[in-house]
Amino acid sequence: MSPLPRPWQRLRRGLEHDYRIAKVRSDIFADPRTGHEHPRLLIDTPDWVNIIALTPDERIVLVRQFRFGTCDSTLEIPGGLVEAGEDPAVAAARELEEETGYVPGRVEALGSVRPNPALQGNTCYSFLARDCVQKHGGRPDEGEDLVVELHPYADVPRLIREGHITHAIIVAAFHLARLHADAAR
Repeated sequence: MSPLPRPWQRLRRGLEHDYRIAKVRSDIFADPRTGHEHPRLLIDTPDWVNIIALTPDERIVLVRQFRFGTCDSTLEIPGGLVEAGEDPAVAAARELEEETGYVPGRVEALGSVRPNPALQGNTCYSFLARDCVQKHGGRPDEGEDLVVELHPYADVPRLIREGHITHAIIVAAFHLARLHADAAR
């Protein structure tokens, strides 16, 4: 096994800017090889969850919403921030109901990914919800405008291949679901 790279020592923390869903700052780190100082942008955000929600007839509950980074609408699975002290599975079920009005019959953990370790220290937990039924029309958070769409679950590979689903952590959730299903066989 190869040795691990040497850690970079944080010399100074930069001024923090709080944007409610994330805090941004530029810290100064020392290069372990040369000792030279390098500023590094850091985005501090809570952990995230997303949930692949399936109805009893194997349709997937998706949301279409405007994303400011791309200035375009994206097709995604429901998800959001984990509140302080909240269990990620509870957060996933909460986000599913808030965004879509669907409530899961049961929730299974699929795994987790680190969205962007170059800039962020948070984790995104993915879940699979089965036997989801719609109890109401959804209660999106302030600043969210969502359209709920149902698609056959079998169409997900095509939706990804054809570029209808492009959000990287959503694609990662589907990959985790596939690994989970393969391991169960």
